[in-house]
Amino acid sequence: MKPLSRDRSSVLHATCVALDGAGLLILGPSGSGKSGLALQLMALGCHLISDDQTRLFLRDDILWAAAVPTLAGRIEARFIGILAAPHLPGARVALAVDLGRTETERLPVDRSIEHFGVSIPCLHRTDGAHFPAGLLLYLRAGRIA
Repeated sequence: MKPLSRDRSSVLHATCVALDGAGLLILGPSGSGKSGLALQLMALGCHLISDDQTRLFLRDDILWAAAVPTLAGRIEARFIGILAAPHLPGARVALAVDLGRTETERLPVDRSIEHFGVSIPCLHRTDGAHFPAGLLLYLRAGRIA
């Protein structure tokens, strides 16, 4: 990995998991369920990238996520404790979900967020039981416009 300049990396209060190399950046305020959603997705086959603090950086004009070294391989399970978890060193960010916003549309419009000039599709939270499974399918196959 080539060295990064300060303006090409940042640390966010976020969690990230990955499926087949495609990272899902989970955003939201403290207590919104970022770690809980990550744990559900890990139980369905995703791998942990980072919990609580996620370092975003550019590599060859692609947005990547990684854990900060002090938190690598750790995830909080609320009311259980800090758990050790197998993790990957990083993943290309393919999708984001903002748990601080609730989706109100049955078929939502396309939304995105941008970091370092890279646009990433972004979904809003839904409390439906299908949400983790829908996120997995989105990572695997995308969304039809």
